[in-house]
Amino acid sequence: MRQLLHPSRAVALAFLFAIAAGTLLLRLPLSQAKGEAAPWLSAFFTATSAVCVTGLVVVDTGTYWSSFGQWVILGLFQIGGFGMMTAATLLGLMVNRSLPLRAKLITQVETHTLRLGDIGSVARLVIVVTLVTELTTALWLTVRLHLGYNFQWGEAAWSGWFHAVSAFNNAGFSIHPDSLMRYAADASMLVPVMVAIVVGGIGFPVLYDLREKLRGARRLSLHTRLTLVVTGVLLLGGFLALLLFEWSNPKTLGPMPFGEKLLSAAFASVSARTAGFNSLDIGAMRHDSWALHFFLMFVGGGSAGTAGGVKIGTIAILALLVIAEIRGRGDIEAFGRRVSVSAQRQAITVVALGAVMITVGTLIILHITDFPTDQVIFEVVSAFSTVGLSTGITGDLPAPAQFVIIALMYVGRVGTITFATSLMLVERRAQYSYPEEHPIVG
Repeated sequence: MRQLLHPSRAVALAFLFAIAAGTLLLRLPLSQAKGEAAPWLSAFFTATSAVCVTGLVVVDTGTYWSSFGQWVILGLFQIGGFGMMTAATLLGLMVNRSLPLRAKLITQVETHTLRLGDIGSVARLVIVVTLVTELTTALWLTVRLHLGYNFQWGEAAWSGWFHAVSAFNNAGFSIHPDSLMRYAADASMLVPVMVAIVVGGIGFPVLYDLREKLRGARRLSLHTRLTLVVTGVLLLGGFLALLLFEWSNPKTLGPMPFGEKLLSAAFASVSARTAGFNSLDIGAMRHDSWALHFFLMFVGGGSAGTAGGVKIGTIAILALLVIAEIRGRGDIEAFGRRVSVSAQRQAITVVALGAVMITVGTLIILHITDFPTDQVIFEVVSAFSTVGLSTGITGDLPAPAQFVIIALMYVGRVGTITFATSLMLVERRAQYSYPEEHPIVG
């Protein structure tokens, strides 16, 4: 029983429970627009995509599911982005005003909190940031849809709320069949969504650290500094690269005025790192833009946020490791701090496991389908990184391929290390060490 309740295993099981509950709810005739029971696989795929805040769909969210079904989906990606363990922790805080040690350990796995003493404060910050960001974004979108697009207040409120929650949780679900392409020229629609995506995806430990810094409590941690710097580099680099690659593409940026090109490229750069919304036709993009998306999706966002991918901190540590090796330095240093050896090992493990998952998933789907390799890779990376962008093949995948995508979404959201740890019966530390040798590398 103690092994079953290992914090990592508890997180993995909580996601499975939420997916199972979501599948059963979406199977109800009440959830389907025609009043019929949805197929098991469609319900299972949609529930997994929602809980894992991915956004890949095999049926159109706005027309296939009823209002009740859409509320279920919204609830699932709110829970999935918020975190089951964090939600349970907050309930415990509200009731007991304190947390038992096991609850703290489980929440530490979920939120990547570095110190047990910070967990209660981080958990409280989660709910405040979530509510403020979602409500503010929803209100803005509601007013804009009513005044600018002649939506009735009820319709505008529902669309604004759905997309605000989806954006903050980096879920990528939309009740429009073309995602946000209809708003490609409207900065007042896209910019609030971009802000919600970044706030949700930057990671709650970073937000907590920034709050403490503003209070003068302590200096910014190395994790926060790396996350902020690399986020800026990726956003700017992705923006400039997409402008370069798509500038003259007649199916994407080509026909747009200068200002709209800048807006669409900026939105694509933000969304590519796990949000899953699109204001441009992904399937019409050039292949170099797809390759750029492979990288941005794989990297993802900040740790312990609503974003997916292998995370910014992981890539930052690997980059620092390469730089240190080239310079012949034994220690990895940044901002006056040394990166621990355990963090280096974890970074290598996460990227290696991610690469293996993507490779295996790609090979399996290529074996059972006839889709082009680049489209399959795009779909697999999008699933593993819980992004939700697609070149348009998701709904055409056969059942076995859909199960592969489901598995990738689950592992990608739970986290490779958390998933691997949850499968272990016990942690073992060797009480001895072998003589050291140095194999030839390269």
